[in-house]
Amino acid sequence: MTPVACTDSVGAPYEITLELHRDGAPYGSVGERCGHLLARLASGVDEARRGSRRWADPDDRFPCDEPDSELFSFRYRTRAGLGGGELRCQLRTIPVWQPGPGEWRLTRRAYVEAWGATGVGMRAVLTSAELSVFVRQLVDEAEGCLKGRDSAQKRWRGSGHGDSR
Repeated sequence: MTPVACTDSVGAPYEITLELHRDGAPYGSVGERCGHLLARLASGVDEARRGSRRWADPDDRFPCDEPDSELFSFRYRTRAGLGGGELRCQLRTIPVWQPGPGEWRLTRRAYVEAWGATGVGMRAVLTSAELSVFVRQLVDEAEGCLKGRDSAQKRWRGSGHGDSR
């Protein structure tokens, strides 16, 4: 997954889109202008891990306390309505039998699923700590992408110098 800068009419980066790759090959493009949502999610996961007493284990704590809910869903659609990929994260509550006390214990996990334009999918099952690391790294990459070479070029040459993008 690679954040790619969305640029305005003069080439200034202002948001990101996510390019999905599988085994080095392009897999899909999703989440146009999703950087702000990902940054909010990263903060929300960290806050939930420190807070919610409803879930004893911090790895079960996510921003939403609903049993099974969606944290995000990014899709790519052309103007004709055709799909070009999907990336989503759903929370699922999973009962796990505890043989010692002889009772069920509920755990929560984030299911991050990516679907390519061909309909082939991939899935990762993450604790809240793993989701926090994943989203935080993605946000850090996105911030680097937005502060990258395009804005550095403008500082030296300014916009409107005949470059076409």
